[in-house]
Amino acid sequence: MEQYRIPDAPVSMFYIHDFITEEEEQAILQSIPAKRWVSLSHRRLQAVPTRLTATNTLLASPLPTWLTVPIVSRFNELGIFEGAPHGVNHCLINEYLPGQGIMPHEDGGAYHPVVATVSFSGSLVLDVTEKGASIPRDGGADANQDGPKSWRILQEPRSLLVTVGAAYDDTLHGIADVTEDVDLNKHTVANWNLLGDTQSIEASQGRNERTTRISLTYRDVKKVSTIGSKLFGKAKG
Repeated sequence: MEQYRIPDAPVSMFYIHDFITEEEEQAILQSIPAKRWVSLSHRRLQAVPTRLTATNTLLASPLPTWLTVPIVSRFNELGIFEGAPHGVNHCLINEYLPGQGIMPHEDGGAYHPVVATVSFSGSLVLDVTEKGASIPRDGGADANQDGPKSWRILQEPRSLLVTVGAAYDDTLHGIADVTEDVDLNKHTVANWNLLGDTQSIEASQGRNERTTRISLTYRDVKKVSTIGSKLFGKAKG
């Protein structure tokens, strides 16, 4: 994974462009159940196999095949979840329309400190800050220069972003609720040299017009109840 480490970001953040192919992207998008979306105030999501209980416990049930092949197989090849007690046992599917984002937050202690996110369809900027920093809500690069550090990570379609260790524990991440990301260049985007396509960004004068983006966020929930396997049975393709 060392070749994919983001050099200008918190320790232990990694980025791989074209982690999946266009054909795999389309197959996975078509497999997302249309009737399982839960609408929130600023986006909609699906939790697979289920949402966590009030005690941050997962009711154990295998992930469906369309969420594991080929993605989890590639995680295993790279050793991303090596050492995680259960490997990958949970996936959060988020949909972001243009203008939709999420406030700065941390994933917290319910999960093993590894998160792997695969992006689909659209590109957007993920704002990462040391705890205590402020994140601009206008999609620009102006952050709190006198306080804790902040970084901008551009997530392209079919890319993988991995956050582990100190980057997981000591930072917050959020998405500005804008329709366009601006001021994108080698000086403001931490993973610029790892991107698959910088020419189109340069041609658009550092702007990225957002379109609908789907993300799959894979994690290992620490607390698992085996009652889930009795309720939900075997995974289905």
